[in-house]
Amino acid sequence: MELLEHMESLAGALTERLSQVSSLPELEGCRVDFLGRKGRLAELMARLPELPPADRPAFGQAANRVKQRLTALIEERRASLEREREAALLARFDPSLPGRRPWAGSLHPITLAMEEVCSVFRGMGYEVVSGPEVDTDFHCFEALNMPPEHPARDMQDTLYIRDKVVLRTHTSTMQIRTMLQRRPPLAVIAPGKVYRRDSDVTHSPMFHQIEGLLVDTKVTLADLRGTLTAFLKAVFGEKTRVRFRPSFFPFTEPSVEVDMSCTRCGGEGHVHGETCRICKGSGWLEILGSGMVDPAVFEAVGYDPERVTGFAFGLGVERVAMLKYGISDIRLNFENDVRFLSQFTV
Repeated sequence: MELLEHMESLAGALTERLSQVSSLPELEGCRVDFLGRKGRLAELMARLPELPPADRPAFGQAANRVKQRLTALIEERRASLEREREAALLARFDPSLPGRRPWAGSLHPITLAMEEVCSVFRGMGYEVVSGPEVDTDFHCFEALNMPPEHPARDMQDTLYIRDKVVLRTHTSTMQIRTMLQRRPPLAVIAPGKVYRRDSDVTHSPMFHQIEGLLVDTKVTLADLRGTLTAFLKAVFGEKTRVRFRPSFFPFTEPSVEVDMSCTRCGGEGHVHGETCRICKGSGWLEILGSGMVDPAVFEAVGYDPERVTGFAFGLGVERVAMLKYGISDIRLNFENDVRFLSQFTV
């Protein structure tokens, strides 16, 4: 039969065609030409009705054998091309070259700063405590000597969840929670996230703060000064100078702002004859707020202000990280830019 002869000749034609194929795309074109829906084998199968009924079974069986043979030839050539490609790649590989060092991750600069601060205070005997980020108006304001009409509430830019429930604006809420649960003496620090309605190059609506509290008998402002001076020298170096300025906070009295000598100019106010861009020529940087716990706060938690005294302080962890690591924009801490984060690889 003429059709059967054409069918049997396809294997030879494909073998000759495959000898000229040098790439996988070419091989795919060859497969479509012979085995595709409109390929040579399909064209011959479409002429099946031309055969006498008695010859059709033999033709169908021959077609299946040919299809299997063509498929085997194509897969054999595919395997050969892949081996050739792999061999070409290996020929360019020099096993004597040093391997690529994998990128090592690191802790985030905020985490590094927070762990260092906590480590310093742990060494002084402070305990680390934590509490909820969503807190009540009582813990966040009222017990801290800020009743509903107090003007200091306007300074907080509070984010309210609902009436009397807020995203905490400071970790000072842990002052109240700790004193409500324990009796003096106590020394705790409370690191965590806080939230305020504020956002620019130096402020973020979510940031990290560490609150410290020490309560005992005969605690004085001199104890506060010695503690914070030791802390700043431990974190920023022994040459760091510290000064205390009178200030106001509703939950401490007296209250003081704490400044430290500029980390860039060393307190000189200038670098290479130019005004320091960090401290604006003053030589000082504000680093934290502190003071002696107000008697009204002690009364709110059931402590006798005639028997106990204490001090409290709060610092922004982003502030510490930016000064310690020379970060110019607070938003870099939250953008997850690998180029920035990779600078902190340990």
